Amino acid sequence: MDYDIVTFDCYGTLIDWETGIGEAIAAAARDDDVLLGRDQIVRAYHEVEPTVEAADYRPYKEVLRDTAIGVAQRLGWDLAAEQARFLADSVSRWPAFADTNPALEQMKASGYKLGVLSNVDDDLLRLTLNHFTVEFDLLVTAEQVRSYKPAHGHFQRARDAIGDKRWLHTAQSYFHDIVPACELGIPVAWVNRKAEAPWGEARADCEVATLNELTARLCG
Repeated sequence: MDYDIVTFDCYGTLIDWETGIGEAIAAAARDDDVLLGRDQIVRAYHEVEPTVEAADYRPYKEVLRDTAIGVAQRLGWDLAAEQARFLADSVSRWPAFADTNPALEQMKASGYKLGVLSNVDDDLLRLTLNHFTVEFDLLVTAEQVRSYKPAHGHFQRARDAIGDKRWLHTAQSYFHDIVPACELGIPVAWVNRKAEAPWGEARADCEVATLNELTARLCG
C-alpha cells in the first residue's frame, strides 16, 4: 500500500461523534425532563441528518440545529428551535477514538502527509483539531466547497490540492465517503468499526476494523 497522502473523514472515523451527539442530546433532553437513550438518539440521527444535508447548502451549525429538531420530533421531545443550538456548542467536546492519535502519529512518523475531508464548518473543525496530536497538511470542509458529502465537492477540492501524489482516502461512512470515492476512482480504505456489510456496487480497496489495523498495513 504505497501512498504519499492519507486523508480522513473526521467525525465517525477519527472522532467518536455518536458518543458526542448521544451525550449532548440526552443531556439537553434531561433538562426538559425527557429521558432518551443513546441508541435511539443515534438511530434517529442517522435517519434525519442525510435529508437535512441534501437540501440547499447551509452552514453545518444550522444542519446540526435542524437535525436536533428532527431527532427530537421523532422521539417525542418538544424541542424549541432556539434551544437546538446546544448541539453545535457540543462539537468541541466530541472525543477522539482511542486509536486515533497513535495511528496518526505513526503515519506521520512514517512520512505520510495527512488530511481531513469533513462535513463541517471551518471554525468547528478548528475546535476539533485540539483533540489531535499531529498537524494536518490538508483540510477541506463543507464550508469551503459549499456542499456536503456524498456530493463530490470535497474530493474534487482535495484532488486539486494533492495533484498527482498517490492518495488514499479513509473513512467509516459508506454513504458519505466510500461510495463517492469509488465513483471518482479514488483509492479508499473503509474503517468498518461496526462490522457492517457493504452495500450497493461500491467496494473499498481496503477494509479494516480499526485505525491500528490500517496503520499496520501502511507502515508495517
